[in-house]
Amino acid sequence: MSYSSASLLVEQAQGVLTLTLNRPDVLNSFTRDMALALQSALADAAADDQVRAVVLTGAGRGFCAGQDLAEALPQDGGPIPDIGEIVKASYNPIIRAIRTLEKPVLCAVNGIAAGAGANLAFACDLTIAAEEASFVESFAKLGLIPDTSGTFFVLRLVGMQRATGMFFLAEKMPAAKAKEWGLIWDVVPRESLMPTVTQLATQLASQATRGFGLTKRALNASFANSLDAQLDVEAQAMHEAGRTADYEEGVRAFLEKRAPVYQGK
Repeated sequence: MSYSSASLLVEQAQGVLTLTLNRPDVLNSFTRDMALALQSALADAAADDQVRAVVLTGAGRGFCAGQDLAEALPQDGGPIPDIGEIVKASYNPIIRAIRTLEKPVLCAVNGIAAGAGANLAFACDLTIAAEEASFVESFAKLGLIPDTSGTFFVLRLVGMQRATGMFFLAEKMPAAKAKEWGLIWDVVPRESLMPTVTQLATQLASQATRGFGLTKRALNASFANSLDAQLDVEAQAMHEAGRTADYEEGVRAFLEKRAPVYQGK
């Protein structure tokens, strides 16, 4: 990593890069240091051909409690820090990195995901939560607005009424309800969480990951496109997919009646 920190644990195996938020004593709340470390790790993942899927999780009993408010309070009688600047420096680059990373990004939510922590989970490609996990859009309790792409993804995942209720009421949402509303992919017993997510990430990492990346690019484009524009995006992405080594391998494996061996190229 070009920027390393004890607040982020990094492990790589079988094409999967696992990133663990590591401030368990404060439910992995974000500091600038941890945000920079995560930004750096995601940039490294994008540049490393050996990384073909990413898993994001938290250490201890929580996933992420959002911003560490100690960094957002006045220091020694000084002015109140600009929360907007914290958002621009810490969270926006993380969301942009996750959405532009043309590799699967899975999130394993092991406990409470609050504020920026909840929206970080909702922005990942596939999010799986432990049965005991919960999500809360806690911003209203501080007179703030949802950040970390919350007003973008939550609205699109659940619709206007439900998104507004989540943001205004700031009620804790159990993992099962988050799955029911389409905010996350699945819910599993806590003891099965990391084995389940690791197995899924390893499975995805062994597949045609260039196709996954192009699919993700097309999904991102659809947020702003008309139907006609999106059809053009699909055609261009298909053009690129049809020129990959993975596509050639998939066709050869089909014709030869064998399992394909993809390289992510």
